[in-house]
Amino acid sequence: MRVLVTGAGGYVGGAAVEALRDAGHEPVPFAGDVLDAAAVRDAVAGVAGVVHLAALSRVREADADPERCRRVNVGGTEVVLGALEAAAARRGTPLRLVLASSAAVYGKAREVPIPETAAVAPLGPYAASKADAERAVAARVGDRLGAVVLRIFNAAGAAGGRGDGDATRLVPRVLAVAAGTAPQLEVNGDGRAVRDYVHVRDVGDAVPLALDAARPGTHAVFNLGATPASVLDVVAAAERVTGRPVPVVHLPRNPGEAPDLRADTTAARTRLGWVARRSALDELVAGQWAVTG
Repeated sequence: MRVLVTGAGGYVGGAAVEALRDAGHEPVPFAGDVLDAAAVRDAVAGVAGVVHLAALSRVREADADPERCRRVNVGGTEVVLGALEAAAARRGTPLRLVLASSAAVYGKAREVPIPETAAVAPLGPYAASKADAERAVAARVGDRLGAVVLRIFNAAGAAGGRGDGDATRLVPRVLAVAAGTAPQLEVNGDGRAVRDYVHVRDVGDAVPLALDAARPGTHAVFNLGATPASVLDVVAAAERVTGRPVPVVHLPRNPGEAPDLRADTTAARTRLGWVARRSALDELVAGQWAVTG
C-alpha cells in the first residue's frame, strides 16, 4: 500500500517509516507544511492512506503558544481529513488514516491501568489539541474513510541511530546528568510517580498494524504502552546502563501530578496483534545512551 507519512522526519516518524517498509508498504514522506491545504491535497492524490504524525509535541512550547499548538495539531489534522475526503470522493474508493495521539488526553486518569474507554479529560493546551484532533477524526469516519488512533504513552529509546531529541522528557534528562551535561536531576516529590514507557521502534511496529485495521467505516483507538516505571526506576536503570551516578534533588511535590499513569494495552495486543518486543527499561535507556554518551 502506498502511504503518505506526515512527520516522517520526526522521532516516531523515522520508526514508523521503517516499520511500514518492513511490512511491505511504500511510505511516502510528506515534506511540506500540513497547514498548506493545496500541498496536502496534491500529496494525498496518489496514496491509499495517510499516517498523520506531524504535530507540535512539546508541552512547554504548547503552554507558551497555545494558539500555534492548536493551529498545527488540530488544524493540520483537519487539512489531512479534508484532503482524504476529497481524494476518496474523486476516486470513488475509500482511504485510510492512522493518527498519532497521546496518553495526555486522559489527564489525571483514576482508573489504572488506563483503558481506551477511560474519560478523555485533557489538562493543558497540548493535551487538549490532541483530544480535539481525535474528535475531528471520529467525526469524519464513514463509507469513504476508516481510521485508527494510537494513544502513545511515553516513547523512549533509539531507532536508526536517533534518540529522543526532547531534552525535557525524563529519559534524556536522566542521561544528560549521567553524561555530565547537567549537574543533577530535579524531581518533584519522592520520585515514585509511575509512567508507562514504550520503545519508539515498538510504536513504529504498531503503525502498519493500525493501517491494516483502518477499514472503511470503522474507527478504533488503541493505547501503546509497555513498561510502567517510576522516576527512581529510570534513574536506577540509567546508573546500571552507564555505570555512572545520577544525583537526584527532590523538590516539593506537584499536587496536580497523577501518581500512576500506566496503559491497558489489551486491545492493541488482542485486536491488532501488537507486541512490544524492545521495551524493557534497561533496553530503552541503553538505546538513548548509545546516541547520548
